[in-house]
Amino acid sequence: MTTLHLTEATPQPPPGYAPFALGFRPFFLLAGYSGLLLMGLWVGLWHAGLLPDAYYGTVGWHSHEMLFGYAAAVFGGFLLTAVRNWTGLDTPVGGVLAGLAAVWLIPRILPWIPGLPGLAIAVTDLLFLPLLTLALWRPLWQGKSRVNRLFIPLLLTMAGANALVHGEALGWTEHTARTGTLLMLDLIVLLLLWVSGRVIPFFVERAVPASDAKNRDWVERATFGGMLLLILAHLAEPHGYWSGWISLGMAALQAIRLAGWHHKGVWRLPILWVLIIGYAWVAVAFLLQALAHWGLITPSPAIHAFTVGLIGVVTLGMMARVSLGHTGRPMQASRAMAVAFVLLNLGALFRALGPALVPAWWVLWVVLAGLCWIIAFAIFVAVYTPVLLRPRIDGQPG
Repeated sequence: MTTLHLTEATPQPPPGYAPFALGFRPFFLLAGYSGLLLMGLWVGLWHAGLLPDAYYGTVGWHSHEMLFGYAAAVFGGFLLTAVRNWTGLDTPVGGVLAGLAAVWLIPRILPWIPGLPGLAIAVTDLLFLPLLTLALWRPLWQGKSRVNRLFIPLLLTMAGANALVHGEALGWTEHTARTGTLLMLDLIVLLLLWVSGRVIPFFVERAVPASDAKNRDWVERATFGGMLLLILAHLAEPHGYWSGWISLGMAALQAIRLAGWHHKGVWRLPILWVLIIGYAWVAVAFLLQALAHWGLITPSPAIHAFTVGLIGVVTLGMMARVSLGHTGRPMQASRAMAVAFVLLNLGALFRALGPALVPAWWVLWVVLAGLCWIIAFAIFVAVYTPVLLRPRIDGQPG
């Protein structure tokens, strides 16, 4: 019987703790535990038919917390770490970083307090993305790369999408919550397309010496032009005929893009193949989205191919890889994490494709997908909690 080792085989770190030494540490911890707890609560509440709070409602709470909660924490941790590397300028650490993490955490808790005014939930939740933008403003604006400055309007547009959700929850607007949620999903996909194009080829070339991962200029331009066009099309006509053709073109582009990064050597390294498979979900998701726009299937398979497949798998793989690199550890995932990567991809298959293939088993597919997600994130927090809390093993800052 094979034993799954829950710890990475590395030297012991120096004594003490460093949870706020760099941005990835608190936010990857918060993302890991929220991914575990939010999905556990959602499966339990959904199966029992209970509402967590009247403010969001069951489905609204689930979608909001996975996008504006879990995903925002992952990207917050990634950007607070990566922007420092890209620009050579400081990002918040210590008490300021702890305060920013608290701003993210508090609105995750408030909806569970009975009788709390909705305005208190809205105000606290709406603070995080603008404050994250403010924390990144100086290094992004003073850094040499002008392209990096585009993260600023992207994060502020995400904050605007969140305002659309809260506007309807407070009764100030009508029919804006779904628009804000789907806009946030599109913006996260845009951010993942952007970040993946920068880091996945780099990770492949660093780990596989014989590889030659490339970004083709025409594919890059078409990818981001197409995604921006699709966002505008979704805002103008969410289920329009032409949106289907744009989605189909995006699916083909992402398959071509991924082929330029691929090398057979990645399949020997779980820390790489999880990113390759995770990115492959974007092509599947765009294809399903095209079919949904044309009325051939419901929107749910495409939405969950994006959320569980692309966002879930890529962010889990990214957190695993970044955490190893920035704590001085070898770039080798444990066997337990390899199992977590497989389980999360199975969950994406169950949730995105299962209901489309056998609709009568819809409840079973949802429960199986939820369990796969929960176990995968339970493994992540078991493996990476000590990694993220303890100092770097090489004694360097961060």
